[in-house]
Amino acid sequence: MEKNLENAEQTRPLISLRTIFGVLFFLLMIGTILLSFLVNTLFLERYYLEDRKRALIGVYDELQEASVLQLLTTDDFDVSLRESLRQGNMSLLVMDSNTSTVKVWSADEMLMEERLYANIFGMTPVLTSDQSGSLDKYDNDVQTDREDIYGEGLEEENEDDEAIDDPLYYAEFVITQILEEEQPYTINVVLDRRARSRSIEMWGPLGESSFFLLRTPLEDIRSSAAAANRFFGYVGVVLAVIGTFLAVWLSRRITEPLRQLTDISVRMKELDFSAKYDGKNHTELDILGRNMNELSQKLEETISALRTANNDLQRDLDRRNRQEEMRQEFLSNVTHELKTPIALIRGYAEGLQDGIADDPESRSFYLDTIVEESDKMNVIVQKVLQLNQLEFGDNSVAMERFDIVDMIRNYLDSASILARQEDVKLQFDRRSPLYVWGDPFMIQEVFQNYYSNALHHVEPRSQSGSAPEKVIDIRCDETGGKARITVFNTGKPIPEESLPHIWEKFYKVDKARTRAYGGSGVGLSIVKAIMQLHHQAYGAENYDNGVAFWFELDTQATQAPQAGLDTQAAQTSPNADVSGAGEKA
Repeated sequence: MEKNLENAEQTRPLISLRTIFGVLFFLLMIGTILLSFLVNTLFLERYYLEDRKRALIGVYDELQEASVLQLLTTDDFDVSLRESLRQGNMSLLVMDSNTSTVKVWSADEMLMEERLYANIFGMTPVLTSDQSGSLDKYDNDVQTDREDIYGEGLEEENEDDEAIDDPLYYAEFVITQILEEEQPYTINVVLDRRARSRSIEMWGPLGESSFFLLRTPLEDIRSSAAAANRFFGYVGVVLAVIGTFLAVWLSRRITEPLRQLTDISVRMKELDFSAKYDGKNHTELDILGRNMNELSQKLEETISALRTANNDLQRDLDRRNRQEEMRQEFLSNVTHELKTPIALIRGYAEGLQDGIADDPESRSFYLDTIVEESDKMNVIVQKVLQLNQLEFGDNSVAMERFDIVDMIRNYLDSASILARQEDVKLQFDRRSPLYVWGDPFMIQEVFQNYYSNALHHVEPRSQSGSAPEKVIDIRCDETGGKARITVFNTGKPIPEESLPHIWEKFYKVDKARTRAYGGSGVGLSIVKAIMQLHHQAYGAENYDNGVAFWFELDTQATQAPQAGLDTQAAQTSPNADVSGAGEKA
């Protein structure tokens, strides 16, 4: 308990990330508002003047190009020029050397002419930085009425000769700032003392014999900046309140995944892997969370594997014990299968030794029986060895593409005498080739076991009023990239309780009958081992008039093998359609 409390204290942060993010968001917002105030105050007027200057130069470039191309008086140029002047809120006057107006765009043409003359002849005084105080003094003394400025009463009221001699005293327009004078044109900021307004004037020569004047009013950018700052102040208060709640919400949204990941890491440290990150976004934190989920799952799987190591060891011991039991059972089965022929051989040999069979005919019978039982023992041993090699993977599958119809027909031709001896009607009507992939020798072993099994268990069965007859029907069907080979024989169906066990070693449905024809009880086990090596399906099905055994092979080289097939499922596969064979029989 104390250790858990100590771990909790160690993992608890001194200052939460939520608090840090909240404070940072709030400071960032306040800093942004203050920076906007500062930038607005220091740089807005400069930017505004520069923008107006660029607009004037743009119109001048149009005039200069039109003058060079002699398009100044054309109607098309007038349309584009007026649009530019209207967008820039500019006035324009172009005069030739004879003081004739070439082009004008202004509501006050007389004022434009006066200003062009004043600029050409240098009649507008320039206000220096140390004269700004004098200009303020004159503006307080001089009345705004134009008649008073030039009237006699002004001379009576202003007896300061020094002031009267100053050109600023009478000037109605004053240049407060020179923006450009090194170019063919000059750009000045001009103060209209009567109207208390400022304008930007651009003037200079145009072509070889003309002059131009471009004039655009300046807004009171300082008052605008002050108003904007006041507006920003009001808005800033509102934004500060909203931003505070937004900062809290954002900090919670950002830190919640971190808090969740921290809790998960603490629980993982305590080997509790039940907690999972459940974020649905696609940020780096969510990727980290999903990686921690995968890490948690892998750690849980690893620890589970470590915890079950002892069980695995015990299971290995149990498996070895079961294998030993299976080995003992296998030896017992082999011993049981060999016991009968050995006993017969011993009995007949002792009979010969004791002179029971005196005549040649009896001795020949005894010797034939001994040879027959020896052959049966040899068959059993060979089958057991073959099954042992197949089950332990000693045989490799040599995959080839071959015609299974041709293989079946060749085998039936060589074994036709067996069918004639049993008076069996053999049906195999397919003539067209059917190419499959598999080990030809192993597949022939499968078919041979099916065919031999059918010969040993075939019995006559009547069919639709016809005389009873023994029938073995062999079919080769192709569907879905698979070839299904079916061997059907008329006779008694296999008992349902025995059907799942027929593939087991030494399992015999009818031991007496199997003994009569010398069956070893491992033929179907060999079929099972071969088909599992090929990763293909196999099975058996009962019908009213007989039993059908079948197996499948691929007809295409690119078809994936069916690894891990369930034998029991294969036995009851509904695709084993041999009903037609049953009806024919």
